[in-house]
Amino acid sequence: MTASDSTGRDERRVTLTRDSEGHYTVRNDRGGSVTTSSGTDELSPVELLLAGIAGCTAVDVDTVTTRRAEPESFEIEVSADKVKDEQGNHLKDIEITFRVRFPDDEGGDKARAILPSLVRRSHEEFCTVSRTVMLGADVTATIE
Repeated sequence: MTASDSTGRDERRVTLTRDSEGHYTVRNDRGGSVTTSSGTDELSPVELLLAGIAGCTAVDVDTVTTRRAEPESFEIEVSADKVKDEQGNHLKDIEITFRVRFPDDEGGDKARAILPSLVRRSHEEFCTVSRTVMLGADVTATIE
């Protein structure tokens, strides 16, 4: 659950618990969960970041285009180069590729017409995940 207070703060939170060595479950306050690990078939933490970008921009674009036409196909691929350099481990050159097809009718034409604008606005304004990556955010760690 998110909590807005009088300062306008809208906190988001997840909690990770260790299931076994190298295997973890991440839960939100609403009861949703996802497992993660490294070196297995599960999504790695880096892939979860890319999935967050894909999911965030998908919601922005799908919500509006679907009001005009149900897509025949809707796929977003997010890729990046993982590098280790003088700044440590990080991702470079994150690319988001939309593969969206709409029916060949009036509704599909309307959805296709607004698609470029929605993709641009998601990238430049709406998608909290990619905007945070692009703008940067302070990250702190504490031990309790």
